[in-house]
Amino acid sequence: MRRNIIVSAILSLALLAGAVSALEIGDKMPSADAQLKNIDGKTHVLGDLKGEKGTLIVFTCVHCPVVQAAQDRMVKLGNKYSEKGIGVVFINANDPKVYAGDGLEGMQAQAEKQGYKFPYLVDDGSKVARAFGAQRTPEMFLFDSAGKLAYHGTIDDSPMKAEQVKKHYLRDALAAVAAGEDVAHKQSRAVGCSIKFYK
Repeated sequence: MRRNIIVSAILSLALLAGAVSALEIGDKMPSADAQLKNIDGKTHVLGDLKGEKGTLIVFTCVHCPVVQAAQDRMVKLGNKYSEKGIGVVFINANDPKVYAGDGLEGMQAQAEKQGYKFPYLVDDGSKVARAFGAQRTPEMFLFDSAGKLAYHGTIDDSPMKAEQVKKHYLRDALAAVAAGEDVAHKQSRAVGCSIKFYK
């Protein structure tokens, strides 16, 4: 009995040691010096894409049903606030060997269909996603004008069904950050598919 408890404790510690912790509210953006390729072939330094009033980083992909269901809302918010002083960046950290549709061609088709007006970057090796502690697609990280994390989580309380949304977490957070105000609801649970990390 005692031996089983000890083994369980060791396994739990090992799992915790291997876990990736998400950023805390107030943390600065990690991997600001990371160089990532955009779907147009140009390479960007992540930190150079920040906006004057704040920066929204969305970890997303192509194949995930939750991404597909929330895509229209995410892109509308991204396009709107990219014109209001918020730097908007979508990042795909999925290994295309797991889902071929998550490769560059799939990303390009997705961006063209939805009308992205912001960069859509490839996180080759999932290094940036790991630095952020991102686990899901979609998962949002919104930083304020001082570069501190102001909101982290999901887009709203009904990612799969737009008609059932009652709480607009990301929309409200973006409005607050763009206005230089404090975000009321700073964190929610990211809902979506697991990121298919590169091995």
